[in-house]
Amino acid sequence: MAAKDRLDLIKQLVMNEKKVLVANLSAHFEVTEETIRRDLEKLENEGFLTRTYGGAVLNSESGFEGIHFYKRTTTNHEAKQAIAVKAMELIKNKVTIAADSSSTVMEALKLIKGNNELTILTNSTEALRELSQSDMTVVSTGGILNKSALSLQGAITKATIKNYIFDVVLLSCKGLNRDKGALDSNEAEAELKREMLKQSNEVVLLIDHSKFDKTAFLKLSDFEHIDYIVTDAKPSDVWIEFLKSKNVKLIF
Repeated sequence: MAAKDRLDLIKQLVMNEKKVLVANLSAHFEVTEETIRRDLEKLENEGFLTRTYGGAVLNSESGFEGIHFYKRTTTNHEAKQAIAVKAMELIKNKVTIAADSSSTVMEALKLIKGNNELTILTNSTEALRELSQSDMTVVSTGGILNKSALSLQGAITKATIKNYIFDVVLLSCKGLNRDKGALDSNEAEAELKREMLKQSNEVVLLIDHSKFDKTAFLKLSDFEHIDYIVTDAKPSDVWIEFLKSKNVKLIF
């Protein structure tokens, strides 16, 4: 069995059982306990679980893939709304916008849906529903529906994104690390976000304060490719100086 397939199955077991033991997983997958420990370490770095003596337990806030979009919208909702308001200044005078399927970006889209001069491309099916009666032009990426994330994914989605050039892209992520950059936890979503980033003249990252110094499984972007970070609270002085050194404009 491929390592990625084993990781996916371990995640499903942890979601179902809430707690797993290294010895049991080792026997189940017919690999060494050291291999399982490395698997659990990867999932812990992703923020999906917490390792314990002899095993691991599911994190209560873990798993992009394990938490339905509508549940994620209720987490830090007021912070997300505040971030959306602050992001409006960056969208002003823009004509074409790419938007990911995150709940934070969704709050920003709600605030601009009356602008008939905008064209929005998104892989979020919730955004398509929300903007269906709006004045703007809405472009769907198409693709395979992820029913939990309410997003479109896959080769069709990626190919569509490559056909367009955007004034700005609105993205969110799972964590920021000064050494590793912007991080995410869902491989399919991260791949699409990278394509949106490549096709955009400006990159705006919308994240709440809890994402600073938080790690995740996948690298999304280096700081050199991010133009703005919009958050709901002032980060530490260390972060302020770091982002200044990377020429990332911070708005809070």
